[in-house]
Amino acid sequence: MTRTALQRRIGGAITALVTPFRDGALDSVGLMAHVEWQLLSGIDGLLACSLTGEGPVLDEAERARIIEICVELAEGRVPVIVATGTNDTATTIEETLQAEKLGADAAFVTLPYYSKPTQKGIVHHFERLAESTDLPLIIHNLPSHTAVDLTPMTVARLAEIPTVIGIADGSGDLARIGAWRPSLPGWIGLYSTHDVTALAFTIAGGCGSFSSAANIVPRLFHSMQMSAECEHLAAARLIEDRLRLLFTALACESAPATVKHALALMKDMSPDVRPPLIGVEAETDAAIQTAIASLRLDCDHRAPAPLAFRLGL
Repeated sequence: MTRTALQRRIGGAITALVTPFRDGALDSVGLMAHVEWQLLSGIDGLLACSLTGEGPVLDEAERARIIEICVELAEGRVPVIVATGTNDTATTIEETLQAEKLGADAAFVTLPYYSKPTQKGIVHHFERLAESTDLPLIIHNLPSHTAVDLTPMTVARLAEIPTVIGIADGSGDLARIGAWRPSLPGWIGLYSTHDVTALAFTIAGGCGSFSSAANIVPRLFHSMQMSAECEHLAAARLIEDRLRLLFTALACESAPATVKHALALMKDMSPDVRPPLIGVEAETDAAIQTAIASLRLDCDHRAPAPLAFRLGL
């Protein structure tokens, strides 16, 4: 598959999957049920082992099982992307090779964190990775977590790496699209990982969003993205208005904890997270409950707009 074809396939609403635990261990059955629900809800892709999926605290065997479950259930219907970025180039290569061996469609690789490499060091890191694997790469820029930020010049240099097919940005800064796009070839996709600005990012020219909130509202998030891509902006903004309270509540604390808490309220998923993360505070619990209740009231009591009705809302 060409870079252009694969980039077109990876788009729309992609769920950054949580990783269910039971009594501290990976809950494989819970993950299977969650992935199947996502697929039945029309989600466009699966991102496994990311920050939302508590990737940094998963061991090699757990990562392998998670990838196997996602690949098996997806059956090629949607792409399976695996987060493989670490603060160590050698480990990043190992995790990417594992994902490639197990059938992932692409790797989602954050910039090396904690060590604060230079822009030249970042490019070298990804060149080393690309030399070691044929798996397509989506580079994740998340300065709030890595303490480093991509410059437009570095973005252009990274796009020259043959296996790079996209850049994902979690800063929430919509100006990134305008700053980056002019220096990028058309086959490089730009993605958002920031739920609050996901719709605006797509309208500005993004080709998809990796979403934590989609764990909770896959159908709505997919409909919002598809409405925007089809230029049905009124419908997209209607959905965004419905989701805004949820986006705000989930941002009160770390996404794995808030998303799992919401799923525990809605479904039979344990809210357990691994240390150093802990369960949410009482104030966050109240905010999440209010957000979920507002969505249910919308679904139960409001007559949908005609366009929203045609979109299956």
